[in-house]
Amino acid sequence: MSAAGARGGPVGVALVGAGVISAQYLKTLSGFPDIRVLAVADLDERRAADVARAHGVPVAGGPATVLALPEVELVVNLTVPAAHAEVATAAVRAGKHVYGEKPIALAPAEAEKVLAEASERGLLVGNAPDTFLGAGLQSALRAVAAGDIGAPVAASTVVQGLGPEAWHPDPAFFYQRGGGPLFDLGPYYLTSLVALFGGVSRVAAVAARARTERAVGSGPKAGQTFPVDVPTHVSALIEFASGVRADAVFSFDSAPRRTRFEITGTEGTLAVPDPNTFGGPLELLPNGADEWRELPVRGRTDGRGLGVLDMARALRGGAAHRASGALALHVLQVMTAITRSADRSEFTRPETQPVPPEPLPADWDPAEATLIQPRPSPPAPRWRG
Repeated sequence: MSAAGARGGPVGVALVGAGVISAQYLKTLSGFPDIRVLAVADLDERRAADVARAHGVPVAGGPATVLALPEVELVVNLTVPAAHAEVATAAVRAGKHVYGEKPIALAPAEAEKVLAEASERGLLVGNAPDTFLGAGLQSALRAVAAGDIGAPVAASTVVQGLGPEAWHPDPAFFYQRGGGPLFDLGPYYLTSLVALFGGVSRVAAVAARARTERAVGSGPKAGQTFPVDVPTHVSALIEFASGVRADAVFSFDSAPRRTRFEITGTEGTLAVPDPNTFGGPLELLPNGADEWRELPVRGRTDGRGLGVLDMARALRGGAAHRASGALALHVLQVMTAITRSADRSEFTRPETQPVPPEPLPADWDPAEATLIQPRPSPPAPRWRG
């Protein structure tokens, strides 16, 4: 364990990347007594300062400023996908544990380098999505483990809509390498499927791109066009090493917005909550029944940041964290295999087989102060811009 991980008390956290998603993380992380949010960084230091002030974070500046803070033990990397590996590497070389947004990198080889360097330095790597740690998916895991649908046989997932350009003020990166519906939305579904059924053994896929150009729909750039460099509709067949099969559709080309996640077993079917959310509902249709029955959803539904908290507790206590870099690497390999299959019209295989993360204990409480040493005083406010 690194020197940072050997400390006691709440874990000092900094965010790198002050874009749209940072507000969701800050809202959640600020409510966890086991975490102290100390700094916000961005290449646009004025934006970092604005976000820090809005959320009462004491330090803001450029990435180098944040990485130099000795109080920061864990960096939450919220940059655009193209910068994920670079920022994670910088954090690791600064002696920080790192938790990143999805995908962990643009290519598996980049992710493998980050994980290898972190391991050499005794540092932890975690990665979004952590939605599978929410009450909805954890309740689904417990229902499957309890045999509510018998033995799992197959799963079917669909997520489709018209893409994020209608609401996002700067959506071009969603349509560059590392984006598209597969890399943007796919991690939620694929991570949940791996948590449920274990590693993927092989995939087959087809893909399409409806338009080569799209337009920003809101904000100061409204009306500006940008190129589409990735497929915007992907259909995949997925086989797990456990023997379960799944079909999945990821699309930015559909006017009706739909999500579906169903698991079929020998004794019934489970309708799983949208894995891009943390709550319910969770419904069961036993074989021969005429109506779906709602199952209880137990646990907290705090939002983005549960994986950061689980990782913070793990680095203090030495347990394995669940939204791990190894899990994220496998999901990236699966998405890369899906892309390769669509290009080559053949089954392809990911390179690793991860151990599925352990379910959260039924009494796991994000609001509990498990790291009970007194909090040191935070750094004095330092905002730039």
